[in-house]
Amino acid sequence: MKEVEYTIIIHPDETGGFWTEVPALPGCGSQGESMEEAVAMTKDAIECYLASLKKHGEPIPEERDIVLKVSVAA
Repeated sequence: MKEVEYTIIIHPDETGGFWTEVPALPGCGSQGESMEEAVAMTKDAIECYLASLKKHGEPIPEERDIVLKVSVAA
């Protein structure tokens, strides 16, 4: 089985915990009480997303995003 990598963006939730999004897979993301739980849940969500694409004969998207942090004076 081929492995693919996707960028996960992790956001702190205002009410506690974290929520995530996967830019390359629109609508895919999850949440968790800890960052580790949110990442684990997001991995599960990605696997389900990809399984659904396969089931419907759709292509598996490749990661095309470039994530870069920059520093600027504030």
